[in-house]
Parts: sequence; C-alpha cells; structure tokens
Amino acid sequence: MKIVALQLDIAWENKAENFARVQRWLEQAAPEKGSLVALPEMFATGFSMNTEKVAEAYGGETEKFLSSTARAFGIHLVGGAPMRGRDGRVRNKALVFAPTGELVSFYAKMRPFTPGGEAEHYVAGVKPAVFDWANCHASPFICYDLRFPELFRESAATHQPELFIVIANWPAKRITHWTRLLQARAIENQAYVVGVNRVGADPFYTYTGQSAVIDFNGDILADAGSTEGFIRADLDLETLLKYRHGLPFLKDLRGAPGCGGGVPPPFRDF
Repeated sequence: MKIVALQLDIAWENKAENFARVQRWLEQAAPEKGSLVALPEMFATGFSMNTEKVAEAYGGETEKFLSSTARAFGIHLVGGAPMRGRDGRVRNKALVFAPTGELVSFYAKMRPFTPGGEAEHYVAGVKPAVFDWANCHASPFICYDLRFPELFRESAATHQPELFIVIANWPAKRITHWTRLLQARAIENQAYVVGVNRVGADPFYTYTGQSAVIDFNGDILADAGSTEGFIRADLDLETLLKYRHGLPFLKDLRGAPGCGGGVPPPFRDF
C-alpha cells in the first residue's frame, strides 16, 4: 500500500499553473502503479471564495485533469476542487479517480470554515464517503473537518476505514493543531491518516505545510516539512489489522458493523 502526498505552493486562482506543478512533482515522485496520491484542498485554485470564477460543473477542466493524470500514471488520485452541482450550489469537494481515469468517489466538506466565510459561499456536505483502495477502505475529509471527531467516528462506525485522507489549506498560525489533530484521529480510529497541506501564501493566509503520514499509534511515518515537495510511505495493512484484532476498540462504537459492509456508490447531487 504505497501512498504519496504532494505538498504544493498553490498559485492563486491559476488552474493552468497548478496543473503544471502537479505534473512536475508527479514526474519527480514517480509513484508506483496502483499507489494512492493525494493533493491539497482546492489544489488548482487555492482556498478561494470567488466561486463565480473558480467553481466548475462536473466534467470541467479540473476533473478532466485529474482523470487523465490518474490514468497516465496508473494511480488512485485524490484532489480537492470547488464543484457546482446540478442544483446550482457550490460545494468544496474531494474527488477520487481510479487508475482507469474513472471518478470512483467524492466527498463534500461537511464543516465549511465559517471563520473564513466559507459557509457563505459553499454548501455543507451531508455524509462521509468511503472508497476501496488496495484491499482497504479509505475515507476522505477536508481541512476544518479535522476539528470535528464525530465526522470521523461516523465513517468509522459504518465502514471502519483503514485509511483517512485529510486534504487541506491549513494556515501557519494553527499548524501545531494540525499535527496533533491528525495524530488524534489516527489513534482514536485505529487507522492510518495522511494529511496533505499546502505551502506558500494566498491573499489572506500563510501556509507552512507539515503534510504527514501518521500510523495507528499516532506515530509520524513521514513529514514534508515546510517546503514544496512530496512525501511517501508504505502502509502495512496486515499489521494494522492485527493491532485492531488485539485491541478491538472499534467494535464498541455504536452502530459499528460486524463485518464492514459494501462501499456506497457516489451520488453527484451531494
């Protein structure tokens, strides 16, 4: 289970430049076929409230870029984008593409960042998402969601994901919270957690990265530091499952299933 996180210095509202940066870093990272690669929240635009400019309908240029890139590198690719639904409203989403280029799952941010005005421009999502990757369940979340453990517990109680993916634009002045919260979500859900942040600055915030891969003990397996680049890790599913078997805390979650259950298909309306 190979995972790669690309920590980008996102060019403000410049999709073409950001697509090029992702391409360059992927060429350097050279992920193995079948790897999972994660990009930050709103990787193509930055954390913009200018939805009239940055939001896209499904099938737009960002979706096409993610699809073609996943297919070209033979990877699962997770990237964040502002998407306009058929109801005309905009949601901050994580999109998941398979090595075939197919959109296999997506998630709408359930907790818009109200202190930054996000709730005035983006509609909140209504439920977690889970998708299959490398014989495990993976569940994506977005930035401010990280402060709300009940969202992760909802996903854990339903599917007990072995991996949580948190894509973010998490500002420098709260970066110590970022690392500690990633560790907390890993420990309490007995899961691997990858947190993918950005570096650089936009018109409102400065970012110092600290993208990380955390194991189920809360230990940091990889840390990207504060510069643009990438990290990689090899996740050990067998060891995780043995750990859960020896300490079956998740079985005591209310609503926890006895044996997982299927992964629901994506619905484009949410």
